[in-house]
Amino acid sequence: MKKLSVNGAEMPAIGLGTWTLDGGTCTDLVSHALGIGYRHVDTAAIYGNERAVGEGVRRSGVPRDDIFLTTKVWWTDLAPADLKRSAAESLKRLRLDHVDLLLVHWPNPAVPLAETMDALNRVREEGLARHIGVSNFPSQLLAEAVLLSEAPLVANQVEYHPYLNQDKVHAACRENSMAMVSYCPIYRGGQLLGEPAVAEAAARHGKTPAQIVLRWHIEQEDVAVIPRTSRKERLAENADIFDFSLDAGEMTAISRLRSAGRRLCDYGFSPEWDAV
Repeated sequence: MKKLSVNGAEMPAIGLGTWTLDGGTCTDLVSHALGIGYRHVDTAAIYGNERAVGEGVRRSGVPRDDIFLTTKVWWTDLAPADLKRSAAESLKRLRLDHVDLLLVHWPNPAVPLAETMDALNRVREEGLARHIGVSNFPSQLLAEAVLLSEAPLVANQVEYHPYLNQDKVHAACRENSMAMVSYCPIYRGGQLLGEPAVAEAAARHGKTPAQIVLRWHIEQEDVAVIPRTSRKERLAENADIFDFSLDAGEMTAISRLRSAGRRLCDYGFSPEWDAV
């Protein structure tokens, strides 16, 4: 499976997103995903499923060192003492001694970014996380975080799909040798998967529309995807995207859909997004 080499990390280009998964369903899906070749799993403190994710990792039998595991610190826990506590509690729930990537889940303007980044670096120094990064940071805030961090940031995890232009964030990630990790990568399916640019490419390549969209992501430089599914059969489908390529015309046609400017995850605590 393709890996991205980003600031010292080797990140598998596709992972399993676990947002909204919980309990035995989550454990079974994580274990099954790892059993069929996934090596990248994404969770977060706020998801409430770290215990289930950790159990899935153990149940899979895959060596821990072969798995790239990400978790995140919620935006209300970004003061230094809170961030360190959150990271430690995540590890207790996961029953692991470290994660591969620890992210600031959302920025918090009420906590100085310098304090947050310093705390994130200290957690890394203490071995709780091999690598650090951020999530939901627009380009200017990302630039500030990079300047404030002693260690290189590995990733910025953001909402990205063919209905949302993230060129500015992607460019900022590339300028700093970071990965851009796409969550909600196939939007909500439905209308997107029926778009002619997607459906026609699917017919040409003998792939599903979802596979076309996921391939569109990883054709872009140092972009990874973490699609969520609750169906085991979808896991294999989502990962089966490395035996074909989209040509320039197909990439352009799908990319044109970004003019729709549709964002799924926008909350009262969200930062000011990049203008398109």
